[in-house]
Amino acid sequence: KMIHQFTHLWGEPRYWVDEQEARKVLLGKETDTGQKLDYQGFRIGFRDVASSTNERTMIATVLPKNIFLGNTLINSIQPKENKMLLFIVALFNSFVIDWLIRQKVTAHCNMFYVYQLVIPRLTATDPIFNEIVRRTAQLICTTPDYDDLRAELNATGFKDLQGQTDPTQRAQLRAELDALIAHLYGLTDEELTHILNTFPLVAEEVKRGVLEKFRD
Repeated sequence: KMIHQFTHLWGEPRYWVDEQEARKVLLGKETDTGQKLDYQGFRIGFRDVASSTNERTMIATVLPKNIFLGNTLINSIQPKENKMLLFIVALFNSFVIDWLIRQKVTAHCNMFYVYQLVIPRLTATDPIFNEIVRRTAQLICTTPDYDDLRAELNATGFKDLQGQTDPTQRAQLRAELDALIAHLYGLTDEELTHILNTFPLVAEEVKRGVLEKFRD
């Protein structure tokens, strides 16, 4: 419940874990030599508890470093490059992917369904890849937790990248992402309109914003 789409600040933390004790659990019989473990890097996290009747079904974000997770926040996806991590999170939170996974999910959005998703294999050489990564980073990098990620992106071609906290600007970025991703999947205006209409709890203003950006 602590995360929502593109944010890790949806709910306040309820529990704190002693890092050294947690490392013992993760390492098991292996000796702790200070080796880097998964929790020390950026990861994709998405909610396991979900429903096709909720406002949104797939709820994902980029998780900060140095946090431990319960079993209802899944983080099995860890691309080698942080740019790819941002790209995948954008796809996961898009209406296109959400519509697809809603056809399958009942009460849990687990890896079984995620592995069935059709994800484009783009790289930094594809112009639309960088457009998606930049907008996603603006939505994610809004607190000091992501200073390392922002610095990494600034050093690799995404100069002057700043996180966006203004609700109006965030809504515009999200509409642009949904529009870009709909074009990436080759949808027509009619198909995108149909997909958006299958989300009855989403505000009409949000849907109109996506369609306007798509037509632009």
